[in-house]
Amino acid sequence: MNALTGLVIIFIVLMAFMGAPVFVVISAFALTGFYLSDIQFAALIVDIYSKFSNNPVLYTIPIFTFAGYVLAESRASLRVVDFTQALFGWLPGGLAIVSLIACAFFTAFTGASGVTIIALGGLLFPALIKENYQEKFSLGLLTSSGSLGLLFFPSLPIIIYGVVSETSIPQLFAAGLIPGVFLIVILSIYSIFVAKRADTSRTKFSVSAIIRTACAAKWELFIPVILVVGIFGGFVTLGEVASITVAYALLVEVFIHRDIRIAYIPTIMHQSMMLVGGIFIIFGSALAFTTYMIDAEIPLMALEYIQAHITSRIVFLIALNIFLLIVGCIMDIYSALIVVVPLIIPIAMSYEINPVHLGIIFLTNLEIGYSTPPVGMNLFISCIRFDKSVITLYRAAVPFIIILIGGLLVITYVPELSLWLIEKYGIK
Repeated sequence: MNALTGLVIIFIVLMAFMGAPVFVVISAFALTGFYLSDIQFAALIVDIYSKFSNNPVLYTIPIFTFAGYVLAESRASLRVVDFTQALFGWLPGGLAIVSLIACAFFTAFTGASGVTIIALGGLLFPALIKENYQEKFSLGLLTSSGSLGLLFFPSLPIIIYGVVSETSIPQLFAAGLIPGVFLIVILSIYSIFVAKRADTSRTKFSVSAIIRTACAAKWELFIPVILVVGIFGGFVTLGEVASITVAYALLVEVFIHRDIRIAYIPTIMHQSMMLVGGIFIIFGSALAFTTYMIDAEIPLMALEYIQAHITSRIVFLIALNIFLLIVGCIMDIYSALIVVVPLIIPIAMSYEINPVHLGIIFLTNLEIGYSTPPVGMNLFISCIRFDKSVITLYRAAVPFIIILIGGLLVITYVPELSLWLIEKYGIK
């Protein structure tokens, strides 16, 4: 039996290296574990079903995803870019700052950096080159900005982290706001420095342009207001605000701006639900694997091992960041959240790390990991979108990764950045 088990495990590992889907590998490990523990597979299915059916937050994921895809398929990106350009285009590095804000806005709603790079890359990359930004800087900016909005509501990764870790989602939304803005600010400072050296073009400050573009983008700009007032004002639940958001997005893009034909809505549904289906398949298989690990007391053994070798909270956080950067580089964010969070939560709690703060650390690492060589997902998406070699993208992304890692260290060791709003306003 031991030899057979070893062969099965080796086979599963080989499947992973040969490119088998993540959910297949996770499910195979889970089923092997349950078989060795003499637990009926039927009990596993019942456990997964009960966790899905008893969770009132999971149904918001497809709703928010559909809303994000509606915005991405419309001309909302052009209107938001025009408005931010009118606001910040007169600054040194103005267009770069516009790129950071626009990418963050769309990643927050779509939950997928690839969608942002594909949707906005064709618009922003030629504009950056035209205004004398170097190609290397422009590529690095758009590649790293693709995942910049994952800390902002209604980011799907935040919702999934909240579900998996059983942490308050409104608290996570509030906790991500200041760290997310902080990352945009430090990248903006770097962009201003680069722009001054390159003597890039600027637009003239014009109040009339701001008013005109604000009027054009007013419907899209009102969406964050709906979310903030609805959730943090206590007027609606997360599920209700998700439904309001998708109804509002459809009303604006289909009937007011008429960017999307009604006949095209089923196609958008299909595209968005493919992402949701992938997330839920991984979620189900990861739940099975997590159930086995808990039954086998693997988290407890990992906790005892780490506590025996790492006694300092500071050292643990350094090790955690290194580990999560590697995870973010080699795994997609949804797989990483569902598989790794259940392992990390009890260990971090033993070092008295607030689970909300841990969530922001976790998501910041995965955000950076998307652009980290050698296999960060954003690098390969940018290769395809901008028709450049992966080595070119490696070189372009490095300065931005260094800056973001510096920001990560501040977020990690200054928990007040994440927790101040929660404590100030008593968000539950």
